[in-house]
Amino acid sequence: MTGTRIRVLLADDHVILRETLRECLQLEADFEVVADAPDGAQAVALCGRLRPDVLLLDVEMPGQPVDVTVPQVLMVSPGTRVIVLSMHESPDLVRELLALGIRGYLNKRVSRQHLVSVIRGCMREGDEVLISVSQFAALPGAGAQDGRISAREREVLTLVADALSNRQIAGRLSITEGTVKRHLRNVFEKLGAVSRIDAVNKAVDASLIAPPQPRSLPGRPVRQR
Repeated sequence: MTGTRIRVLLADDHVILRETLRECLQLEADFEVVADAPDGAQAVALCGRLRPDVLLLDVEMPGQPVDVTVPQVLMVSPGTRVIVLSMHESPDLVRELLALGIRGYLNKRVSRQHLVSVIRGCMREGDEVLISVSQFAALPGAGAQDGRISAREREVLTLVADALSNRQIAGRLSITEGTVKRHLRNVFEKLGAVSRIDAVNKAVDASLIAPPQPRSLPGRPVRQR
């Protein structure tokens, strides 16, 4: 770190994303974007030559994989803090990259203010690691499908996907309506969901439940094609 300016190197294979990140970071008086790279190999070479304080590294780029790039960066520039940017929240990937020595793992949907805060935070002394992913992705053992939600929670969520109310679900499963609500609160927390629809969509995307079947209107049979 030179003076009070944080020197940042950007690595992403999408030109528009690199340009957007550069513009966002240059709004901060204490940031300096020293270079950008379209792939992991060039990111390693630039880190070795420029020794940036921070590398913002896309998790998916052409060429060598991120689990090869990270150790190489830390070998040629041990003082560089690597922050991985991703659209994916695989628990196994997060744990693997943490073990390799990254200092942050952020979903690309984070705000500019949050990104800036994480970059500044990783420059503080100590071994603090900053992660911004949905809650279930950070759970220990969350990589296994059956570890994310329980069998009963899966039953409840499947019935939610079938558009049943809490009262109907309680009757179907012979439990109280309060118990249904408790299961849903647990599901929301584990999946990082904000609504019933959001929970169903996230569970379907993670293959935790089957996609809901299309519903036909009363008196209108589904037309076969």
